Amino acid sequence: MAVQTLPDVHLVEDETQTLLHWAASVMASDDTYFGRGQRLAKRLGAHSRRDGLTEFGFWTPELTADVIQSERTLELEIFTPLSPLDFRQPQQTIPFQRDRVPMAQQGEFLWAVVAGVQAGNREQAGSFYWLRYVDADHRIHIIRDPLAYSVPYGVFAPAEVYDMRGLQRQRADLNYFRRHAAPKGIPDAEIPRVAPPTNILQIHVKTASPEGTLEGLTHVFQRISDKLAAGELLTPGEAVYTGYDAVQLLPVEPTIEYRREDTNIDHAFFAIVPEDPDDPTANGTPEQATTAVEPDATSTHIHITLRKPNTQNWGYDVPILASSATNPAVLGSLRPHEVVDFIATLHNFSAGPIHLIYDLVYGHSDNQGLELLTQQFFKGPNMYGQDLNHQLPQVRAILLEMQRRKIDTGADGIRVDGGQDFRFFNPLSGRVEQDDAYLLAMSDVVQNIFGYRRLMFTIFEDGRPWPEPGWEEKSTYRDLIEMKPGSFQWGPLIFAHNTPTLEGFWDRKWRRVCEVIFQGDHWITGCGNHDTVRRGNQVDRDAPINWNLGKTLPTVLHRAYNNPATLLWVHGFSPGLPMDFLNASVGAPWGFFRNTDDRYGVKVVSEEVGFLDWQIEPEMYADVDAFPQLKALGFTDYEHLRNFAYALRDAMIETDYDLGAVAEICQHCLGENTNGSCEVPALGDLNEPSLPRFLATLDVPKLKAFAMAFMEDGHDMCNVSRYYDTLDPHQSHFGVQLRQFRLQRPWLRENLTGRDRFNRISDDERTIFYGYRSEPTPTDDTSDEVVLITHMGGAPMTVNPGDWLQLDMADWRVALLTPGLNLQRDLKNLRSFELRDGEGVLLERRIGGSDGPVA
Repeated sequence: MAVQTLPDVHLVEDETQTLLHWAASVMASDDTYFGRGQRLAKRLGAHSRRDGLTEFGFWTPELTADVIQSERTLELEIFTPLSPLDFRQPQQTIPFQRDRVPMAQQGEFLWAVVAGVQAGNREQAGSFYWLRYVDADHRIHIIRDPLAYSVPYGVFAPAEVYDMRGLQRQRADLNYFRRHAAPKGIPDAEIPRVAPPTNILQIHVKTASPEGTLEGLTHVFQRISDKLAAGELLTPGEAVYTGYDAVQLLPVEPTIEYRREDTNIDHAFFAIVPEDPDDPTANGTPEQATTAVEPDATSTHIHITLRKPNTQNWGYDVPILASSATNPAVLGSLRPHEVVDFIATLHNFSAGPIHLIYDLVYGHSDNQGLELLTQQFFKGPNMYGQDLNHQLPQVRAILLEMQRRKIDTGADGIRVDGGQDFRFFNPLSGRVEQDDAYLLAMSDVVQNIFGYRRLMFTIFEDGRPWPEPGWEEKSTYRDLIEMKPGSFQWGPLIFAHNTPTLEGFWDRKWRRVCEVIFQGDHWITGCGNHDTVRRGNQVDRDAPINWNLGKTLPTVLHRAYNNPATLLWVHGFSPGLPMDFLNASVGAPWGFFRNTDDRYGVKVVSEEVGFLDWQIEPEMYADVDAFPQLKALGFTDYEHLRNFAYALRDAMIETDYDLGAVAEICQHCLGENTNGSCEVPALGDLNEPSLPRFLATLDVPKLKAFAMAFMEDGHDMCNVSRYYDTLDPHQSHFGVQLRQFRLQRPWLRENLTGRDRFNRISDDERTIFYGYRSEPTPTDDTSDEVVLITHMGGAPMTVNPGDWLQLDMADWRVALLTPGLNLQRDLKNLRSFELRDGEGVLLERRIGGSDGPVA
């Protein structure tokens, strides 16, 4: 492999002084602390300039002036590859040139303008960088860039310098922004906000395509776009992606990573190869070295082992650092270009532009963030990890700048996760209050794509007064809608506490159903999403299950969260903005899986064992390519795995999650010398010769190995591509027709008014929803009217929509039927017909103009 010749990397003194003077002028201005912080934040991080130089800026409030001024203890450390990187290689060891460059202090900030730094692009890696200093005890400390544009080897590795200007200049959707954004020179007050879409497809990137990457999704959408343009029929596995004018990704910020307390050199994504492999302090991570060895030269050659990130996570376990970048585990190429390619494919979709919505997590940080960010970012612990210190002006400015850099990849909207978590103690009032000002500021961050500016379409998830007892019933889910007209909020029927697998669910939710109907025009509506489906796994198997939905728990769950009757009500009749979850639409399993845990992995698995009951059929487990790691441990039988998983859960609860105690109990109950007594009865019941023998010598490392195998095998089972061939074409076709029905009738998003009607027939046996809607403000000489009748649960019933709604059914025709109903067989007479659980009908009447074809 040829080694390239590199330019000299050095500080450019005069340009650095110019940058320092600018920073000093900002600090001396009469702007507010926050205003100054915002201006400074825009130049923090690494910026490749047109003149070939690179600007670096760090906010370092934790460093004292003495440390900063100490000779040769604080430097910008730059790693430039001497050989080309293969970004698709699982592992490679590459020679690097390491340069250390001094930085200049200005208050709490460090600045430098450096020559010879390589900027990354689609084909080549840029130089990697972080700030490094040595304390008085000769320990190495690393300060990473929270505002990085690219972190191809994860949050613990140095960030990559990237040519963002070149990326924006080359994007394939610039014409889209020319049409939909404000050009240069337009006053800020006239910057347009992205209009809301009509419906949303929620996607988890790692399970949404065979590749599990954004480029995999690009292939899916580009293939569908090409087939639609050519007039070709779609397969059922392609149809489930279509009929939406927006896609919302579960968070794609960098997530936490697997870390051990002893050594990480054997699995770290970026590991500096020690000069002495036998050195016991060698860990591959500079800050874990016990002593610093200072070379005389400012430039040296080293070798670094690079491993392609393979992190699995649903996206919400974030350390906040580099949230401006994209999680490298969802990038097949590890290049930021991959994100823009996907967004451009959506914007240039042949059937019309599709919006891209980011799910942003800025309400909390995982505890791993404490290892990566300065303490000023945090207020203290919470149930998710750490509360972020939004009230500190510079932290507030940096977090908003993270968001700005993120949406500048080309997003059209944002979903703000956990709005109720943005709280602070107000000393003036003496109360804990919501930081609504910050939430509204998130909605007003201006996107700038090559000079074209827009404000984002905004969704808030906010369940205040969570976590008060009874918050599910107390919350209005309207606080931010009322504060920010035009914004949207998650409605009450899309939150995690909903369980449509249970008998009578929709009858019990009638109050919330009526709220959706009469005030839900700015709510996100629907039933299946990442949170509700995961919570479905936790329903007690002995609860009153609605067995009309299926014969097994998995068929009940998949039908409940992709119920044709519910979909007909949500998409075909209800106000608001419907959102479907891809895994629910496909009938693919879903759960909370992450391979990032050393300390808590067994605890997480013990809480997710319901996944086996609610998502996995024994026949699925028996597939040759299913659960390979667990089978390699000896769990070749589904029932053995299930029984042990539940026994492990009981043992974890019994010992208060003490892994050592759990291992001892397992050895006592499952070992060869057991005396028949067992502290956990469920474990004692397992002691049979056919069980995997490794259970008899179970220790903490084996418990962790089991947990990792469960997590990774479970995650792989959630990939939707495994189930394309099993999709019901009638169900897929119905979904496309239903989504098109709503796209053609945007007025359905508005609340019911005037002579519109909605009601239910409900008794101990069944629940029926029915209603009538009319287009409030016709756009031409025609007016649409719609009638809905859906069976939401229970025994069959003969329905009489004409009598219930006082309509002459001779004027009406069928617009849509749920799969299984037949127009000629079941609906010869629209005045009276039978519906079963999960079935429904949409009728339509058009006043004026000519009728369209019957669906």
